[in-house]
Amino acid sequence: QVQLVESGGGLVQAGGSLRLSCAASGSIFSISTMGWYRQAPGKQRDLVATITSSGSTNYADSVKGRFTISRDDAKNTMYLQMNSLKPEDTAVYYCNALKSWRTYWGQGTQVTVSS
Repeated sequence: QVQLVESGGGLVQAGGSLRLSCAASGSIFSISTMGWYRQAPGKQRDLVATITSSGSTNYADSVKGRFTISRDDAKNTMYLQMNSLKPEDTAVYYCNALKSWRTYWGQGTQVTVSS
């Protein structure tokens, strides 16, 4: 089993920056892909960015050029650097990990961008 804990969310003005962290623990060996998802009130959970064990990244069109996903395997931690934040980025952000055909989720961290 894998446990994921997000941190770094908060309130920021439009144009500002935040860095989210996701710390993984438990049976963390051989995690293949990790990613960030977000869910705004009344909407479905959408993919933000993913990163594979080889370092390949994928981003939603809405965040390309503004967000950067990275992974530090030595620290068992994944990051999402968010720059040029917009009010539309307001959501609960969730960490996700894929291992052995199973998916794991963190509890989420709130990001609120004011105008």
